[in-house]
Amino acid sequence: MRSPIRSVALNALFLDPGVSGGPETYLRQLAPALVSEYPGTRFTVVTTRRGAAALERDGWRDQVELLTLPVDEGQRLRRALAEQALLPSLARRRDWDLVHSLATVAPIRAGAPSVITLHDVTFFRHRTFGLVTTVGMRQITARAARRASALITAAGAVRDEICSVLGLDPSAFSIVPHGVGRPADVEPAPEAELRERHALGNSRVVLCVAAKRPHKNQELLIRALPQLPNDVVLVLAGHPEPYEQLLRTLAQEYGVAARVRFPGYVADDELETLWRLAGCFAFPTLAEGFGLPVLEAMQRAVPVACSDIPVLREVCGDAVLYFDPHDPGSAAAAIVAALDDDSLRARGREHASHYSWRDAAHGTFEAYERALRDRA
Repeated sequence: MRSPIRSVALNALFLDPGVSGGPETYLRQLAPALVSEYPGTRFTVVTTRRGAAALERDGWRDQVELLTLPVDEGQRLRRALAEQALLPSLARRRDWDLVHSLATVAPIRAGAPSVITLHDVTFFRHRTFGLVTTVGMRQITARAARRASALITAAGAVRDEICSVLGLDPSAFSIVPHGVGRPADVEPAPEAELRERHALGNSRVVLCVAAKRPHKNQELLIRALPQLPNDVVLVLAGHPEPYEQLLRTLAQEYGVAARVRFPGYVADDELETLWRLAGCFAFPTLAEGFGLPVLEAMQRAVPVACSDIPVLREVCGDAVLYFDPHDPGSAAAAIVAALDDDSLRARGREHASHYSWRDAAHGTFEAYERALRDRA
């Protein structure tokens, strides 16, 4: 009889708290669910110095072993050394049953059976990072994925794209949908205070939550804004990156700078208030691995208008309104319709209720068992 899985290392060397976006949410929601559902397995989170400090402040040492490597996200060469050399050495010394890399990039030779969550291959098709980083990530991702004992992704449409780009066998993948992003369990900041801070007045809010990167395509919303009612303000929340300067320039060119807010990264309590203020959540992305912010919006009964791309069709079904992510007029029409469609609130909340991190933990652990079984 096959022995149970005793120990799993979760590779979180990507973690830059507050900046890592979807992969950070994935770690913060999936790991506690795994610990809760599989108490007989010891989980070790291997992460950066800043990542370990943040997780320790949040009480993670009560749930998992935190193992800090001498690196922080942004130190590309040091991270590569830590991921490709130090982590496999630890895996051999500690005799982990497997290493699960949570954010696409993984050790090519992990020192133990390797499971990789491939969120997407956006960086193969869209400019999201610098040239050197992109080339390095492409090489490492392709080689590590081909050597992995099991692969996980969150949607069939994403699996098909990954297989097309990397030439992988679809049967190597487990499709494990995520839960609903960050739960609505934070005490929101005072609404009046937030309206004043961001000069929202009595305006209706169209909210977009995403890092400022070209493939997130926030520029479409700025181009659509002149076609939206004059009492609508566009709030672009998310970590600022160089693409934000293009967005600011575009807002000036379109004469809508006074109707666009760039709050950058916002704390959870402020984000919860922004969800409550939003009359519509708009998500114009060109490529996505799952779409966690869309489910977060639906869970909070915020009407959604989003890009008509295969992965969002798969995840969102008929609970949102879709638009062409290259057509400002299409986006404006969908946003206006969502602002006036209260039926979307109930449909969205009901649809989001079908996604849970408990189910994600079960699907992930099944991938672990499959990896060890196939290896045997």
